[in-house]
Amino acid sequence: MTTPSPATGLRRHLPNLMTGFRAVGIAPLVASFYLPAPWSDWLPLVLFVAASLTDWLDGALARRWNAGSKLGQFMDPIADKLLVVAVILMFCVAGTISGPHVIPAIMILCREMFVSGLREFLAFRQIGMPVSTLAKWKTATQMLALTLLMLPFEEAVLPGLVVFWIAGLLALQTGRAYLAQALPHFRERDR
Repeated sequence: MTTPSPATGLRRHLPNLMTGFRAVGIAPLVASFYLPAPWSDWLPLVLFVAASLTDWLDGALARRWNAGSKLGQFMDPIADKLLVVAVILMFCVAGTISGPHVIPAIMILCREMFVSGLREFLAFRQIGMPVSTLAKWKTATQMLALTLLMLPFEEAVLPGLVVFWIAGLLALQTGRAYLAQALPHFRERDR
């Protein structure tokens, strides 16, 4: 029997470590909003972009290295949701997202909780609900909107809010699609 090389061990664990980095990095990200300028102008952006990139990279590496794990399947969507929720809340506190622009924020937050509940319900019945392509686009759109809103330029706010509304509409659509997928399982009798 051969012993796996350290590189093989690293490959197996790196995607989960990146997901963990994303989850643990939320506290410093939130704290960075409260730093004095110019730190509060740029550090939240750098931390958010780094976390967003790990969202893409950890999945790509897990697929490429065949290093997917149950822990990764569990933690990855949670880390994504926590990151997005934390930043949306910080924008609401700061007033970047206010007035009618709170509507897509509520749509996104409610969708995240709703889909998490659906996944838990289906998992209890040992039924998987894979991430749809449109949901991946929704996540990318959210990340783009939040990145634009973090830019310390007044000109970035309007495009950021437009993309944020698109993300809110995609959140509604993907939530509806997941509900349609789960509905037949609500009609099943418990064994």
